[in-house]
Amino acid sequence: MKLTQIRNATVLLEYAGVHFLIDPMLSPKGTLPPCHSRVRPEARNPLCELPCPVEVLLEADAVIVTHLHPGHFDQAAAQLLSKTKPIFVQNSRDGEVLRYYGFQQVTVLNADTIFSNITLTKIPGRYGNWDEEMLDHAGSVCGVIFQASDEPCLYATGDTVWYPGVEQAVRTFHPQVVLANAGGNMGWQYQSNMGTEDVLALHRAVPSALIVATHMEDLNHWTLSRQQLRDFAQKKGFLSKLRTPANGESICIFKSKIRNSP
Repeated sequence: MKLTQIRNATVLLEYAGVHFLIDPMLSPKGTLPPCHSRVRPEARNPLCELPCPVEVLLEADAVIVTHLHPGHFDQAAAQLLSKTKPIFVQNSRDGEVLRYYGFQQVTVLNADTIFSNITLTKIPGRYGNWDEEMLDHAGSVCGVIFQASDEPCLYATGDTVWYPGVEQAVRTFHPQVVLANAGGNMGWQYQSNMGTEDVLALHRAVPSALIVATHMEDLNHWTLSRQQLRDFAQKKGFLSKLRTPANGESICIFKSKIRNSP
């Protein structure tokens, strides 16, 4: 397995011989409006450029779209990705949107979606600790469990806070690697993905798992930096189980060995 942090929640995953592009946000720096937040309310997104030529990302074998917020799938992705690229989405509504954009191979994830001998399992997320009415307005989100022979089980959380659905997922699947959206991103009132306490709860539920933090420092409403998360993990005693890759940085996982690479 090789995880390459691209930007925000965009990650290039090599898994069991397949290259997945997760949550592609491909727009140039500063070309998208700010997310609705009191945090940096006038800063345009994304806050930095892609760390690699976009053509590298377009060569991926398949795309995972956890939800359709612009920070996870933007107009640039809709325009640049091949319309014959296999794309996996959380529900039929998102599938209809992507088919409207012209994508021809759209699959709704379920409990046992198989792609090239890899099992993909949708895990519902909770987009913040909002009340139910606001959650309905914000829309549904999901994570994905990746499983294949000779590969560690990977859980990509997507945008979610720690809640019983995430706890059930990690206790059911026992992932060896968790790709956690952990920027502590804030809307007007509530945090929409994991902050320090969520990551700590995740570690305590699966203490043997390596947590790889993504979705950090690249949209205007982030509140948790990589350094802050590392400092917190050191204080709580799980720094050895945490990675906070910079944009463009890769983490290779071969059985029980973990190696960072440029």
